Amino acid sequence: MIRILLIGFSVALLAVAAAYGAEPVVDRDQDLELIRSDFGLADGPSWNDRGVLYVPDVKGQKLFQYSPRQQKWTSVLSDEFRISATFFNGGELYVSDNANSRIAVLDGKELKTVYQHDPDIKPPARPNDLVVDVHGGIYYTLTARGEVCYITPDHKTSTVVGKVDAPNGIILSPSESILYVSAYAAKEIWAFDVKEPGTLSEGRKFAVMDDGPEKGADGMCTDRAGNVYCCGATDVWIWNPEGKLLDKLTTPTRPINCTFGDPEMQSLYITGFGGLYRQAMNISGRSPEPEQKTSSREDRRLNTVIPDGIEAHRNVPYAEYGSRKLLADLFVPTAASQNPAVIVVHGGGWVKGDKTKFRAMAIALAERGYTTMAIEYRLGGEEKFPAASHDCSAAVRFLRAHAEQFRINPDQIGAIGGSAGGHLVGLMATGSDVSELQGSGGWNDQPSRLQAAIVMAGPLEMTTGSVADRSRTQPQSFSNVWLGQSIDQAPELYELADVCQKISADDCPILFLVGELDHPERNELSRERLKKHSIATDVTIYAGARHGCWNQLPWFDQVVEDTDRFFRSHLQTQ
Repeated sequence: MIRILLIGFSVALLAVAAAYGAEPVVDRDQDLELIRSDFGLADGPSWNDRGVLYVPDVKGQKLFQYSPRQQKWTSVLSDEFRISATFFNGGELYVSDNANSRIAVLDGKELKTVYQHDPDIKPPARPNDLVVDVHGGIYYTLTARGEVCYITPDHKTSTVVGKVDAPNGIILSPSESILYVSAYAAKEIWAFDVKEPGTLSEGRKFAVMDDGPEKGADGMCTDRAGNVYCCGATDVWIWNPEGKLLDKLTTPTRPINCTFGDPEMQSLYITGFGGLYRQAMNISGRSPEPEQKTSSREDRRLNTVIPDGIEAHRNVPYAEYGSRKLLADLFVPTAASQNPAVIVVHGGGWVKGDKTKFRAMAIALAERGYTTMAIEYRLGGEEKFPAASHDCSAAVRFLRAHAEQFRINPDQIGAIGGSAGGHLVGLMATGSDVSELQGSGGWNDQPSRLQAAIVMAGPLEMTTGSVADRSRTQPQSFSNVWLGQSIDQAPELYELADVCQKISADDCPILFLVGELDHPERNELSRERLKKHSIATDVTIYAGARHGCWNQLPWFDQVVEDTDRFFRSHLQTQ
């Protein structure tokens, strides 16, 4: 395998970032890497939920898998296909089989047709690029015909855009409210509002590449902040959701398509005439929509099936800061008109993770009668503290403002979080009266106070203990990245982020859940202070469990049981 650091391009990348005067979305401290070069022509890649990147070689007529962890390549398909694009979502790999005029899904070592065009029609109906929405509907481009089509989950097909100048790349915004299409020849990006899946508004010109006469608006992707990426004649162009150019990522050879990948979705993979490249990013991409899968002790994955009686509202905007929309997945039991609500906050050291990581817990609690809300929040690579706290506070206010819509009792709102998410839940529980932690994400006429909170191995003491120690000894510790400075450089920031110091008599009950092998002594000082103020608190320790046990079998079921018991006791109608 070839893995070359392209150091010569770093200076050019820095110059481009400075020219546009914005916080860089690209991690300029990391060089662009060439991962592999021996393709006929590498085209539309996609990342799955098991740590594998799919890369089609359209001219070589092969489909490859690449495992970055194992640095291993595997040929999945060969010979009879010319796959121009792939997209992984909901446990399925969808492909654009250009040569055979069809959209298909990978079924073992074969392709199963989803929709077949007439291979003899003129102009030819050969799918180029595709994107799959949260419902399993497929948008794809027919470049030669100037059309964009949509296949419903039950395989009904329609033309949704009838005239685009050589439509090529295609991608949805994170909220799936906008469909972006690149016009190859004109080097334009068009935006279409999605009224409902498969029904679009009239298009509007979103952006134009003005880098000379050469054609080349090609493959596209978006990141979690809604920024739009498109491969051009020499660069990957990056615009914010308002169409403002943020950056241009230069590649040694012409880029063709791009996608986010790696376990934390913080790498941009770029395919092109020179092969496959990888660039570290400050803003991560979005994880694939989880497969609706029942619990399996063989592969250790948890139940992500949305059961009958639970309404799923995915990618719902719950807070807005200019063009940045924060999204949440809500799971609503329909048996009752008013349910207690639980906000679910993922971990990841404040710099990694996303709302899909706690999908199983959100569903399990919804099955027990809670309206659950799994939220994303702004990570440290995008915005520094207290931005994430602003997002969490906005989530509480959003639920109260939309209590009727999501069948919520506004006096019964709790939160649960793991690791860094546990810390943020601690701030929600103790900081609702701290104005610096509230922000302006929306619904500011509503209170952000919780009625109960659960902290799963979250570091509540920020000015003392392990967080402070690592801040002083590890310059790139998670807290230093998230807060932007060390504790000695900005002690006031660490004090603002310290939950323990904020504990007061009017705080809500807090339960602590922790593994036996995960420093169960953690947060003893916080528990002592809670007891001193006569606030209900306790700690549950799971035998043989390490950090993250709340998302692992066999502990997951007991964590859900203990969570339900605590919330049933403390989320009572006032």
